[in-house]
Amino acid sequence: MSTQDRLEQAGLLYERAVFGGDVSAVPTADRELDAVEADLCLARGRIVHARFLDEHSEDPRELALFEQAAKLYRELGDIGGQAESLFWIGCCYQVVRDDAEAAQPYFEESRELAAQAGDKLTLSYALRHLGFAAQSTGNLDQAQALLQESAELRRQIGFMPGVAANLIALAYLAGEQGRRDDALALLDEAAAIAEASDARGTLRWADDARVHLQSG
Repeated sequence: MSTQDRLEQAGLLYERAVFGGDVSAVPTADRELDAVEADLCLARGRIVHARFLDEHSEDPRELALFEQAAKLYRELGDIGGQAESLFWIGCCYQVVRDDAEAAQPYFEESRELAAQAGDKLTLSYALRHLGFAAQSTGNLDQAQALLQESAELRRQIGFMPGVAANLIALAYLAGEQGRRDDALALLDEAAAIAEASDARGTLRWADDARVHLQSG
């Protein structure tokens, strides 16, 4: 159900409660509005995160927004919403606060719930960032497996800019493993996908990775 549909439903439930005398409509309306609030918190938190990626300055609202979304989705029994919001809590710890240890359980729970919900997109994000965590601790084979699994899920759902992003991550990993030719091939594929997808930001990441590889 869309946000607009939920708001309209809440309005109808208000009328049923006030004019129809059906007080049982009130808690139902509360649930509809909780779902709207959860969606809004998640969406606003993601925008705050995008601003962080540009400005590299933490906004304390980010974590609070994702935590509120997770709380509401849990109360609503929305497993997919929980999976997504838990991923973003983990991302806030890992990316914004550079606290991989705090992020790990959120990514793991997100992976479990996303799999239950059949949400391949959120699952791909959780796997990607679990791959980064493995890479940061020197578990390069595990990191490669997680990033490849994430990329395959993204191919399945047609999220091609995300595929390109994972290929770039795999290229960095290949460079770290001393597989320079593999890294360059991965970057070529990533750049082609990004250009075909008009993903200019991802294309810049590929260019940056190539410079990093060639200077290393």
